[in-house]
Amino acid sequence: MSGGSGSFLEIQPSELAFPFEIMKQSSCSMQLTNKTDHYVAFKVKTTNPKQYCVRPNIGVVLPGSTCDVTVTMQAQKESPPDMQCKDKFLVQSVAAENGATAQDINASMFNKEPGKVVDEFKLRVIYVPTTTPSPIPEDSELGSSAHPFAQENGINHSAMPQSVSRSSAETGKEKSSEATSVISKLTEEKMSAIQQNQKLRQELELLRKESSKSGGGFSITFLLVVGLLGIVVGYILKRT
Repeated sequence: MSGGSGSFLEIQPSELAFPFEIMKQSSCSMQLTNKTDHYVAFKVKTTNPKQYCVRPNIGVVLPGSTCDVTVTMQAQKESPPDMQCKDKFLVQSVAAENGATAQDINASMFNKEPGKVVDEFKLRVIYVPTTTPSPIPEDSELGSSAHPFAQENGINHSAMPQSVSRSSAETGKEKSSEATSVISKLTEEKMSAIQQNQKLRQELELLRKESSKSGGGFSITFLLVVGLLGIVVGYILKRT
Protein backbone atom coordinates (compact mmCIF):
# COMPACT_ATOMS: atom_id res chain seq x y z
CA MET A 1 0.00 0.00 0.00
CA SER A 2 1.38 3.35 -1.00
CA GLY A 3 2.14 5.99 1.58
CA GLY A 4 2.22 9.75 1.67
CA SER A 5 5.00 12.26 1.56
CA GLY A 6 5.16 15.85 2.73
CA SER A 7 7.93 18.32 3.31
CA PHE A 8 9.16 16.55 6.44
CA LEU A 9 7.85 13.01 6.78
CA GLU A 10 7.10 10.04 4.57
CA ILE A 11 4.17 8.12 6.02
CA GLN A 12 3.46 4.46 5.43
CA PRO A 13 0.81 3.20 4.81
CA SER A 14 -1.68 5.71 3.45
CA GLU A 15 -4.63 3.92 5.11
CA LEU A 16 -5.04 2.38 8.55
CA ALA A 17 -6.35 -1.16 8.05
CA PHE A 18 -7.70 -2.80 11.18
CA PRO A 19 -8.50 -6.52 11.34
CA PHE A 20 -12.11 -6.34 12.48
CA GLU A 21 -13.65 -8.80 14.89
CA ILE A 22 -16.62 -8.17 17.18
CA MET A 23 -15.75 -7.80 20.88
CA LYS A 24 -12.04 -7.82 20.17
CA GLN A 25 -9.63 -4.92 19.94
CA SER A 26 -7.13 -4.78 17.10
CA SER A 27 -4.09 -2.76 16.17
CA CYS A 28 -2.17 -1.54 13.19
CA SER A 29 0.91 0.60 12.80
CA MET A 30 2.31 3.32 10.61
CA GLN A 31 5.89 4.36 9.98
CA LEU A 32 6.95 8.00 10.03
CA THR A 33 10.25 8.49 8.23
CA ASN A 34 12.14 11.78 8.53
CA LYS A 35 13.50 12.58 5.08
CA THR A 36 15.13 15.88 6.14
CA ASP A 37 18.45 16.68 7.80
CA HIS A 38 16.86 18.23 10.88
CA TYR A 39 14.58 17.18 13.71
CA VAL A 40 10.86 16.88 12.95
CA ALA A 41 8.08 16.97 15.53
CA PHE A 42 4.79 15.21 14.85
CA LYS A 43 1.34 14.92 16.36
CA VAL A 44 -1.40 12.36 15.56
CA LYS A 45 -5.06 13.33 15.81
CA THR A 46 -8.29 11.43 15.09
CA THR A 47 -11.93 12.26 14.55
CA ASN A 48 -12.93 9.60 17.12
CA PRO A 49 -10.48 9.83 20.03
CA LYS A 50 -12.58 7.61 22.34
CA GLN A 51 -12.32 4.72 19.91
CA TYR A 52 -8.55 4.68 19.45
CA CYS A 53 -5.37 4.69 21.47
CA VAL A 54 -2.29 6.11 19.70
CA ARG A 55 1.20 5.40 21.01
CA PRO A 56 3.05 7.65 20.70
CA ASN A 57 0.61 10.35 19.66
CA ILE A 58 3.37 12.99 19.73
CA GLY A 59 7.09 12.67 19.23
CA VAL A 60 10.27 13.73 17.51
CA VAL A 61 11.83 11.93 14.55
CA LEU A 62 15.56 12.34 14.08
CA PRO A 63 17.00 13.05 10.61
CA GLY A 64 16.89 9.96 8.35
CA SER A 65 15.27 7.80 11.04
CA THR A 66 11.83 6.19 11.34
CA CYS A 67 9.32 6.22 14.18
CA ASP A 68 6.73 3.48 14.52
CA VAL A 69 3.31 4.57 15.73
CA THR A 70 0.85 1.94 16.96
CA VAL A 71 -2.86 2.63 16.75
CA THR A 72 -5.17 0.39 18.77
CA MET A 73 -8.89 0.24 18.07
CA GLN A 74 -11.11 -0.58 21.03
CA ALA A 75 -13.39 -3.62 20.86
CA GLN A 76 -16.74 -2.98 19.21
CA LYS A 77 -20.04 -4.67 20.03
CA GLU A 78 -21.33 -4.81 16.48
CA SER A 79 -20.19 -4.47 12.90
CA PRO A 80 -20.79 -1.16 11.11
CA PRO A 81 -23.04 -1.15 8.04
CA ASP A 82 -21.22 -2.69 5.06
CA MET A 83 -18.03 -2.76 7.15
CA GLN A 84 -17.47 0.91 6.33
CA CYS A 85 -15.77 3.26 8.78
CA LYS A 86 -15.95 7.05 8.71
CA ASP A 87 -13.11 7.62 11.17
CA LYS A 88 -10.02 9.49 9.98
CA PHE A 89 -6.56 10.31 11.29
CA LEU A 90 -4.43 13.39 10.77
CA VAL A 91 -0.66 13.44 11.11
CA GLN A 92 0.82 16.92 11.56
CA SER A 93 4.53 17.57 11.33
CA VAL A 94 6.75 20.64 11.74
CA ALA A 95 10.45 21.38 11.90
CA ALA A 96 11.86 21.21 15.43
CA GLU A 97 15.06 22.39 17.06
CA ASN A 98 17.93 19.96 16.99
CA GLY A 99 18.05 17.95 20.20
CA ALA A 100 14.32 18.44 20.84
CA THR A 101 12.46 15.65 22.67
CA ALA A 102 8.81 14.70 23.08
CA GLN A 103 8.68 16.77 26.28
CA ASP A 104 9.45 19.89 24.27
CA ILE A 105 6.42 19.46 22.02
CA ASN A 106 3.34 21.57 22.65
CA ALA A 107 0.15 22.27 20.77
CA SER A 108 1.19 25.73 19.66
CA MET A 109 4.02 24.23 17.58
CA PHE A 110 1.39 22.99 15.09
CA ASN A 111 -0.50 26.26 14.75
CA LYS A 112 -0.48 27.52 11.21
CA GLU A 113 1.23 30.92 10.99
CA PRO A 114 2.53 33.02 8.13
CA GLY A 115 5.95 31.79 7.04
CA LYS A 116 5.59 28.54 9.01
CA VAL A 117 5.24 25.16 7.29
CA VAL A 118 2.92 22.67 8.95
CA ASP A 119 2.52 19.45 6.98
CA GLU A 120 -0.76 17.59 7.34
CA PHE A 121 -1.44 14.11 6.09
CA LYS A 122 -4.86 12.45 6.36
CA LEU A 123 -5.40 8.71 6.69
CA ARG A 124 -8.74 6.99 6.50
CA VAL A 125 -9.67 3.88 8.47
CA ILE A 126 -10.70 0.64 6.78
CA TYR A 127 -11.89 -2.61 8.35
CA VAL A 128 -10.50 -5.92 7.18
CA PRO A 129 -12.60 -9.05 8.00
CA THR A 130 -10.55 -11.59 9.92
CA THR A 131 -9.91 -14.96 8.32
CA THR A 132 -8.91 -16.78 11.49
CA PRO A 133 -11.68 -18.74 13.25
CA SER A 134 -13.14 -17.19 16.37
CA PRO A 135 -15.93 -18.01 18.84
CA ILE A 136 -18.29 -15.40 17.40
CA PRO A 137 -18.17 -16.56 13.75
CA GLU A 138 -18.31 -20.18 14.90
CA ASP A 139 -21.42 -19.45 16.91
CA SER A 140 -22.94 -17.57 14.00
CA GLU A 141 -22.04 -20.38 11.64
CA LEU A 142 -23.53 -22.87 14.07
CA GLY A 143 -26.61 -20.73 14.34
CA SER A 144 -26.93 -20.40 10.58
CA SER A 145 -26.40 -24.13 10.05
CA ALA A 146 -28.73 -25.07 12.90
CA HIS A 147 -31.42 -22.69 11.73
CA PRO A 148 -32.10 -24.38 8.39
CA PHE A 149 -31.90 -27.72 10.21
CA ALA A 150 -34.57 -26.49 12.58
CA GLN A 151 -36.55 -25.32 9.58
CA GLU A 152 -36.07 -28.67 7.94
CA ASN A 153 -37.22 -30.34 11.13
CA GLY A 154 -40.12 -27.96 11.28
CA ILE A 155 -41.03 -28.75 7.69
CA ASN A 156 -40.68 -32.45 8.31
CA HIS A 157 -42.79 -32.33 11.45
CA SER A 158 -45.40 -30.14 9.82
CA ALA A 159 -45.40 -32.35 6.74
CA MET A 160 -45.77 -35.57 8.72
CA PRO A 161 -49.26 -34.80 10.08
CA GLN A 162 -50.25 -33.72 6.58
CA SER A 163 -48.95 -36.99 5.24
CA VAL A 164 -50.76 -38.90 7.96
CA SER A 165 -53.95 -36.97 7.38
CA ARG A 166 -53.73 -37.63 3.66
CA SER A 167 -53.20 -41.34 4.34
CA SER A 168 -56.13 -41.37 6.75
CA ALA A 169 -58.30 -39.66 4.16
CA GLU A 170 -57.26 -42.13 1.52
CA THR A 171 -57.91 -45.02 3.92
CA GLY A 172 -61.27 -43.51 4.78
CA LYS A 173 -62.11 -43.23 1.11
CA GLU A 174 -61.14 -46.84 0.54
CA LYS A 175 -63.24 -47.99 3.51
CA SER A 176 -66.13 -45.85 2.35
CA SER A 177 -65.85 -47.34 -1.13
CA GLU A 178 -65.79 -50.87 0.31
CA ALA A 179 -68.80 -50.12 2.52
CA THR A 180 -70.69 -48.70 -0.44
CA SER A 181 -69.87 -51.79 -2.47
CA VAL A 182 -71.03 -54.10 0.34
CA ILE A 183 -74.24 -52.10 0.84
CA SER A 184 -74.91 -52.18 -2.90
CA LYS A 185 -74.32 -55.91 -2.97
CA LEU A 186 -76.59 -56.49 0.00
CA THR A 187 -79.25 -54.28 -1.54
CA GLU A 188 -79.13 -56.29 -4.76
CA GLU A 189 -79.35 -59.54 -2.79
CA LYS A 190 -82.24 -58.16 -0.74
CA MET A 191 -84.10 -57.07 -3.88
CA SER A 192 -83.47 -60.48 -5.43
CA ALA A 193 -84.70 -62.20 -2.29
CA ILE A 194 -87.80 -60.01 -2.22
CA GLN A 195 -88.50 -60.83 -5.83
CA GLN A 196 -88.05 -64.53 -5.10
CA ASN A 197 -90.31 -64.16 -2.08
CA GLN A 198 -92.98 -62.48 -4.17
CA LYS A 199 -92.63 -65.19 -6.80
CA LEU A 200 -92.95 -67.89 -4.14
CA ARG A 201 -95.98 -66.15 -2.65
CA GLN A 202 -97.57 -66.11 -6.08
CA GLU A 203 -96.81 -69.79 -6.55
CA LEU A 204 -98.09 -70.48 -3.03
CA GLU A 205 -101.31 -68.65 -3.82
CA LEU A 206 -101.71 -70.70 -6.98
CA LEU A 207 -101.12 -73.88 -5.03
CA ARG A 208 -103.73 -72.83 -2.46
CA LYS A 209 -106.21 -72.20 -5.21
CA GLU A 210 -105.46 -75.54 -6.83
CA SER A 211 -105.72 -77.26 -3.48
CA SER A 212 -109.04 -75.62 -2.70
CA LYS A 213 -110.36 -76.64 -6.09
CA SER A 214 -109.27 -80.21 -5.65
CA GLY A 215 -110.69 -80.20 -2.13
CA GLY A 216 -107.70 -82.05 -0.86
CA GLY A 217 -105.19 -81.20 1.83
CA PHE A 218 -101.82 -79.71 1.50
CA SER A 219 -99.72 -81.44 -1.09
CA ILE A 220 -96.07 -82.31 -0.63
CA THR A 221 -95.19 -79.61 -3.16
CA PHE A 222 -97.06 -77.05 -1.10
CA LEU A 223 -95.16 -78.05 2.03
CA LEU A 224 -91.85 -77.80 0.22
CA VAL A 225 -92.73 -74.34 -1.07
CA VAL A 226 -93.71 -73.18 2.41
CA GLY A 227 -90.41 -74.51 3.81
CA LEU A 228 -88.45 -72.83 1.06
CA LEU A 229 -90.28 -69.57 1.70
CA GLY A 230 -89.37 -69.77 5.39
CA ILE A 231 -85.71 -70.27 4.51
CA VAL A 232 -85.73 -67.29 2.15
CA VAL A 233 -87.42 -65.02 4.69
CA GLY A 234 -84.94 -66.10 7.35
CA TYR A 235 -82.06 -65.38 4.99
CA ILE A 236 -83.43 -61.88 4.27
CA LEU A 237 -83.87 -61.10 7.97
CA LYS A 238 -80.35 -62.30 8.69
CA ARG A 239 -78.66 -60.24 5.94
CA THR A 240 -80.58 -57.04 6.66
